[in-house]
Amino acid sequence: MQAIEIEPKLRELMGIAASVDPGLEYRLEEIWRWIKDMRPGLLMQKKFLMGFLLEVIKDAEFWLALKVLTDEERELFLNQLTPPVRYWYEFLFPKWFNEKDNKFYIWKQKLRSGEFNQEDAQLIDLIAQKIKIREGSLVQRYVADFSMATDAIVSSNKGRPLCVQVTSISDDFSDHKYEEWKKTLKDWNIERGIFVSYNPGKEEFVSQVVNLVLHNSSHLEESKYLKFSF
Repeated sequence: MQAIEIEPKLRELMGIAASVDPGLEYRLEEIWRWIKDMRPGLLMQKKFLMGFLLEVIKDAEFWLALKVLTDEERELFLNQLTPPVRYWYEFLFPKWFNEKDNKFYIWKQKLRSGEFNQEDAQLIDLIAQKIKIREGSLVQRYVADFSMATDAIVSSNKGRPLCVQVTSISDDFSDHKYEEWKKTLKDWNIERGIFVSYNPGKEEFVSQVVNLVLHNSSHLEESKYLKFSF
């Protein structure tokens, strides 16, 4: 999709959502008003903003397609999705557009101004590759990252969706960040999550993170938010 197509596509989806899901219509309109005055050329220059917009459009299209299915058809379709993807569409995505997002106004400004950067993007991609090699699955979303303190939603091949935050912040600050992370997950009613603070200088830390994530996907109890440092 080209940048010039973003605004009309948002308006189209708003029109469909108006009679299907007013919460989604409101969130899409909020996004549309935010970017409607931006020239397509300027929009194209902002990589992360474009990524977010394309992701929201894709998710909104998917959600609206689900809404027109019968309950039986929807269940059959959802059963074909990986656990993290199903969790995103069944729970977190609709929760985001139906409830107040206290962080939305902050990261909207950062995306538009170009301040945002994904410092841990390469690490998360490497972790994702290793999880898939081990027959796990995951989903990543800008909204989950920005508003829900979640770098990835992960599941082992026999586990359940687990929200994961990975950071290289030093131990002097990780306790404070952990407490903020835990509060964010509770605010969104996310019932399980792990916070991993790592030392990039240590060998094999990526494999350690993958082992940790997959194990906790299968074994972490509800209402548990664990912190690991290594």
